[in-house]
Amino acid sequence: MTAGALARRGFSDSPKALRLVEQAGLDAGADTEVLTSLAAAADPDQALLGLLRVLEVSPDPDDVLLALRQESDLRARLCRILGASTALTDHLVRHPEDWRELRGADAARTPRPEELRRGLLHTVGARPDDAVPVADPAVVEGADEGPWTALRHTIRVAYRRRLLRLAGRDLTEVNSVEEVAAELSDLASSLLDAALAVARAESPEDAELCRLAVIGMGKCGGRELNYVSDVDVVFVAEPVGDADEQDALRAATRLATVMMRIPSETDTEGTLWEVDPALRPEGRNGPLVRSLSGHVAYYDRWAKTWEFQALLKARPIAGDVALGRAYTEAIAPMVWEAAGRKDFVEDVQAMRRRVVAHIPTDEADRELKLGPGGLRDIEFSVQLLQLVHGRIDDRLRSGNTLQALTALSEFGYVGRRDAAGLTDAYRFLRRMEHLLQLERLRRTHLMPDPKTQDGPAQLRRLGRALGFLADPVRELIGAGKRVSAEVRRLHEKLFYRPLLNAVAKLPDEEARLSPEQAVDRLGALGFADPRGSLRHLESLTSGLSRRASIQRTLLPVMLGWFADSPDPDAGLLGFRQVSEALGTTPWYLRLLRDDVRVAERMAWLLGTSRYVTELLLRAPESVATLADDAHLRRRRIETLVAEAEAALRRYDTPEKAVSAVRALRRRELLRTASADLLEVASVEEVGGALTDIAAVTIDAALRAAYAKVVADSGGEELTRVCVIAMGRFGGGELTYASDADVMYVHDPMPGVETGAATRQALAIVRELARLLEMPQAEPPLKVDTDLRPEGRSGPVVRTLDSYAAYYGRWSQVWESQALLRARPIAGDHGLRSAFIALIDPLRYPRGGIDSASVLEIRKLKARMEAERLPRGADPTLHTKLGRGGLSDVEWVAQLIQMRHAHEHPDLRVNGTLEALRVAVAHGLLAADDGVVLEEAWRLASRVRGMVMLERGRGGDSLPSDLRVRAALAEAMGYRTEDEDEDSETVGPAEQLTEAYLRATRRARSVMERVFYDD
Repeated sequence: MTAGALARRGFSDSPKALRLVEQAGLDAGADTEVLTSLAAAADPDQALLGLLRVLEVSPDPDDVLLALRQESDLRARLCRILGASTALTDHLVRHPEDWRELRGADAARTPRPEELRRGLLHTVGARPDDAVPVADPAVVEGADEGPWTALRHTIRVAYRRRLLRLAGRDLTEVNSVEEVAAELSDLASSLLDAALAVARAESPEDAELCRLAVIGMGKCGGRELNYVSDVDVVFVAEPVGDADEQDALRAATRLATVMMRIPSETDTEGTLWEVDPALRPEGRNGPLVRSLSGHVAYYDRWAKTWEFQALLKARPIAGDVALGRAYTEAIAPMVWEAAGRKDFVEDVQAMRRRVVAHIPTDEADRELKLGPGGLRDIEFSVQLLQLVHGRIDDRLRSGNTLQALTALSEFGYVGRRDAAGLTDAYRFLRRMEHLLQLERLRRTHLMPDPKTQDGPAQLRRLGRALGFLADPVRELIGAGKRVSAEVRRLHEKLFYRPLLNAVAKLPDEEARLSPEQAVDRLGALGFADPRGSLRHLESLTSGLSRRASIQRTLLPVMLGWFADSPDPDAGLLGFRQVSEALGTTPWYLRLLRDDVRVAERMAWLLGTSRYVTELLLRAPESVATLADDAHLRRRRIETLVAEAEAALRRYDTPEKAVSAVRALRRRELLRTASADLLEVASVEEVGGALTDIAAVTIDAALRAAYAKVVADSGGEELTRVCVIAMGRFGGGELTYASDADVMYVHDPMPGVETGAATRQALAIVRELARLLEMPQAEPPLKVDTDLRPEGRSGPVVRTLDSYAAYYGRWSQVWESQALLRARPIAGDHGLRSAFIALIDPLRYPRGGIDSASVLEIRKLKARMEAERLPRGADPTLHTKLGRGGLSDVEWVAQLIQMRHAHEHPDLRVNGTLEALRVAVAHGLLAADDGVVLEEAWRLASRVRGMVMLERGRGGDSLPSDLRVRAALAEAMGYRTEDEDEDSETVGPAEQLTEAYLRATRRARSVMERVFYDD
């Protein structure tokens, strides 16, 4: 293996890496699995250097290498640790045999809390089953530094070994973020129990005087500790027997002091973490240890709001179990009554603002924990909702953030989407925090500064550890900004949520805002016409009807959802119109009452898409499909065909029958558009669904037209007819605004004169077009025949023999290219097969197309770019014909097909993305190039579809009006970033534009290189 090969695997300094590979005794040719595992580490160079260090100190390096070669799990764990943590690498160098901790089933198993406690107590010679475990210094007798020092060192080494195992599971994603945090908390609790056992052994006379319980607070109390966090604790003690209370408290204070010192001491193992008792009553000014009655008296009389918020996470973690349980039982009622204190909510909100205000300005954007959009925003939001609603709902009383957030969502206090957004953000931020701390096992919450010398390398390592491999630094920073912006948005929405009683017409005895205040609030939420919106709300909520009652409950929440959409006013108006159409329908009322997600989705769809609003107003009962993702999924074409056939049988005139099929198409358009906007369906699924329903509609219309024309001809069938889908229709890539490109082929019945058969075929296809486009409430389906032979100058319908003659004598290369997407979708099945047999040799020529044809295709592409781009259109923003747009990607795929489909039958596909994937699989297109082209095609297709959804009319370019572009970007999921005063705001329009230009610029580069062999 060469240095270049190592560079391609991800090693930054490949010449040095090659030397280290040789020094480590690895065979660059044979040890590919080891090198692959090293390359998969967050920092491959660091991992390789770490492995060399471990081998150099190992008493048997060959044994280590043999294990690495044979044991894939060990290889993955060790290489990931070496590449992510210099601190744990140092531990492995200090303890050359500890690499074995990462071997076998035990290394993959998550230990139970009691197992951790028993293991660390055994380490110090204490018996776990004793009511009061006491360490035994005899387990380390003979140590040069003395038994107590050695005992403390032993427990610290044991902790690091457990940490090593956990990191192996964490970095190989065996454990989730929650599981890692819980185990770190349990490990810290176990260490404190072992440290307390050491303290009792050092001062047995103190141990005899008191019972001491350690109460975990903060992250340890919530079982969500980091690798290196301060462990927040509170101590509570009681005398044993007849001992004097003050003597007992002094003894407990001495024991607690010794216990706290053990994990924070520094020796060759470094400092583990600090034990912080600052959350005790009176903080640092108060006594370290209090009795249970002393705690109760303080919280009953003197405690401030923030102290009750902190107590939400209180949990016994070490020491006397019964005393710890008694403490939480005595304190818990006070915690859940605290929300009734005067100005409680305002105090919590003010506390959060003070925390943010004290963050250094140059660190705010990099602060994962305390900064805006950080972990504290999530925690404060969850805790405030818990404290307010937990008074009457004990299902919310969890000290764990994610468990509490799940309960808040499950029981209706937080919307599902909001909860999912906060949960995903919390996991992402905690994962980053863990990885940052693992590097040197130091307490930090700051993202590396890209402006410093080591910043880019640190960001690259962090990005790779999180799975960002293409461009780790850019992808990590982008993901961090998106998460931060989403957290800030949801924090503002939940943490400062107002009670919107003004427009809900609540009974007089309930406090409510005045109409003037309501107008101000609607304006602040983003409604352009607050007074008009107020009228809609009053109409929806006035009266004593069941509908008004349910909507009085829903609308305060829905206003926030409308405000989150691009056009809140349109959303509220649409909701009023739908509700007036369905308001007395029992199932609609139940749906709104029982499934909050339906109301949330309605608000988003109505405030985002004119296209969906128009479809929904024609069939408001379709609201029911929003209740379940399964109802929005693409339906099987066999199901659609069966429904269309039923409609044809149900009605006695072709007009009524096809109208019913077009109504079916309208429902499917609404289903597909809703799935698209709600991100239930991908671009490919949307294109496939739109293609399927168009094909089913045309097939039904052809049946109706055929029956009518034959009946008008006296019942005589003169010919068979087939419809061939072309262009995006044939490729299964239709958009909402696409015409259905088709060609018609017919084949006279035996003995029938060709002219008569052609006249009947022409009558059939004209009737087909009439039925599909006749004016009515249902959306028309326009068929376009411009891709037929000779274009608009040629006959609309030809016989199969005529097609054969034309293609045999006159066909040009562009027609062969167009036939790549030809796919029969309606009509006689025998004729379908015959037509495919006719065109396959043209579109997949034996030996591939010749160089002259390739040149002709390239000239056609260049001429199309020069002549077909609309005047005044920006070529960088035109999704279809612009640089790096759909045409660029599709022509690359089609040229590859025409060159190579003769030798690779699986290239004979109609869809662009499928053709690209097959080309990559056969090595006809580089994998990276395939990814770039696919990304650009997907984004251009999504933009094109979203333009239709958002505006209600088609468009092929990113809108030039920035307000319209911003609405489009919001519909696609982009959100405003960096909204604080000291940073430049990056709006959705700018984000979309940047993403589109970046994707198409890269695609254009690939196209020019691949298409033109440049």
